[in-house]
Amino acid sequence: MAKRDHYEVLGVEKGASKEDVKSAYRKQALKYHPDRNKSPGAEDKFKEVSEAYGVLSSDEKRHLYDRFGHAGIDQRYSTADIFRSANIEDILRDIGFGFGGLGNIFEGFFGGLGGRGGRRAGQASGQDLRQDVTLTMNQAALGVTMELDLPRNLRCDSCAGSGAERGTSRRTCPTCQGRGEVQHVQASGYARFVRIEGCSTCRGNGTILDTPCSTCRGSGLTRKKEKVTIRIPGGVDDGSRIRLRGYGDMAAEGGSPGDLYLITHVKPDRRFQRDGVNLLHQVSINFPKAALGGEISVPTLDGTEKLKIPSGTQSGSIFKLRGKGFPSIEGYGRGDELVTVKVQVPSKLTNKQRELLAELGKEMGDPEPKKHSIFYGR
Repeated sequence: MAKRDHYEVLGVEKGASKEDVKSAYRKQALKYHPDRNKSPGAEDKFKEVSEAYGVLSSDEKRHLYDRFGHAGIDQRYSTADIFRSANIEDILRDIGFGFGGLGNIFEGFFGGLGGRGGRRAGQASGQDLRQDVTLTMNQAALGVTMELDLPRNLRCDSCAGSGAERGTSRRTCPTCQGRGEVQHVQASGYARFVRIEGCSTCRGNGTILDTPCSTCRGSGLTRKKEKVTIRIPGGVDDGSRIRLRGYGDMAAEGGSPGDLYLITHVKPDRRFQRDGVNLLHQVSINFPKAALGGEISVPTLDGTEKLKIPSGTQSGSIFKLRGKGFPSIEGYGRGDELVTVKVQVPSKLTNKQRELLAELGKEMGDPEPKKHSIFYGR
């Protein structure tokens, strides 16, 4: 049976916004989800609306669908490709349907991760990519959303990724009859040994090209810079590696896309040193503040914080600002900021300051300083 138009399935206009598409899917999922709707055909309806949302919620897939219809999607994407970036699991959880993971959705409703149009034997995945990003200390600690111009292999617009020149199409591989794999049977006495391997003629795709696309030369891919928005979580360190699934190179002939690995580099910050999840900061105070006590302002990742200095504070004393350090990358709270206080001894004094300090010395039982002391010079 021919597929219905995805816009018709969700009940939205062709120019509908992403928010309208998402809202329409939530309503349809509530209506047809098999856990709620036990009527015949409900599961098929649920599959249909989920596939429609998986296509229309993606800018790339929607563009291809608008240009080439179902053919532009079915020849290029497996079930896993369609649902991988659609966040369907999160939507279903929000409306009250818990799933242990996307794998359960595929297994329960779409026949496993391969499904119709899944990757055949011998089809290679796209290449993984590496991107280095430089962060400030605050960005590394608190997290940041960044937009990257990412060079990657993407589907060719001219042939919708099929590799065939416009107006032509692939034909079924005569070697494997479209299965993408071949069997080799060997008999030995009463035993038969069957070995299955990817078809070398079509490289596991099941189809071959007679007229390759002039733009991509039959690969189905072109190199482009794509703007991608990524979120770096708080707590990363210098040299941390973050894996973003499906953001690598697209794969030719229906294979799964590669992954993107972000390598973080954190700029030095003159205010702090990092020690695991803790931050180290050093501050200088004068002798009166150390002796009498008071309050000072110290920098933190969140701004500034008041720190109470008790009277009689010794040089080298360490004070703790709880929860002002780095967050744990695993998400278990934040470390502390440890502030080391150094009592600053003045190297130059005015006459008035000398007199006051000499008077203080006498009050504390020290003998009057001699002329060659540090206060009077040699």
